[in-house]
Amino acid sequence: MRCSLYTLVDITRTDARKGDDPYQYRQQQNYLTVIQTASLRANAIINDKPTVSEIETDKLDFGNNIKGIQKVWQLDFEYENEFPLEDLINDFDLVPIITDLEETNDFTVSAFLTNGSADRNTFVIKDK
Repeated sequence: MRCSLYTLVDITRTDARKGDDPYQYRQQQNYLTVIQTASLRANAIINDKPTVSEIETDKLDFGNNIKGIQKVWQLDFEYENEFPLEDLINDFDLVPIITDLEETNDFTVSAFLTNGSADRNTFVIKDK
């Protein structure tokens, strides 16, 4: 099962550790949060770092309050097992994040929002 996660949360992989640059450390913590959450049901296989692009978000599956051009991070991963995509989406909903990094969106809640919210800042699709 191949998936792509799209988020307005800065999930830049920096490989920074505690004691390194605090800003890069916070970015790394968001990235690690994604990896750990994606691996709750099965080990996520991740081959590449997340990419970031400035994208017109109106036609993407973000919440209705997300407008205009925003920085969007994309992380592709896969699993050896199949399970309902809704389970993965629910796993991410309301998981805490660190804000005030490279994101261009102001978050009303410091969490990944994946379920039906007008402020949905993250969505996952199953790739074919």
